[in-house]
Amino acid sequence: MPTVFRNQVLIAALLAWTIAQILKVPVEYIRTKRIDWALLFSAGGMPSSHSALVASTAHAIGLFVGFDSALFGLAVAIAMIVIYDATGIRRQAGIHASIINAMIRDLAAGHPLREEQLREVLGHTPIEAIGGTILGLMTAQVLWFLWPQ
Repeated sequence: MPTVFRNQVLIAALLAWTIAQILKVPVEYIRTKRIDWALLFSAGGMPSSHSALVASTAHAIGLFVGFDSALFGLAVAIAMIVIYDATGIRRQAGIHASIINAMIRDLAAGHPLREEQLREVLGHTPIEAIGGTILGLMTAQVLWFLWPQ
């Protein structure tokens, strides 16, 4: 078996990301009463797959490599950047897109300037990022319990 399939950190990261993406569909259904399969492949929404992936990666590195390793420190730093970006910069870009779309609708009524609307769900609310982070930590922890040491 290729060693990549025995890489606990990579498996934890991909598993957390996959679970987060799958969970977006039922969470959105509970919120809106409609199923949106496109959420399986989209950014934004609850839980944050970005937060789940980086939290799971950092926690798995801590568990399997060591919490005192330089690699764990690097993983935590990258996780902080990614989560900050998802809840700050990308979320603001989504708010800007929403405002621009509204301006185009209002100012160009009957005269479409652009056929395609800007994507408005780009980032995450803090609760979506927290949900993804918790999911990522739990995924790595469960994998650590199940993986033979």
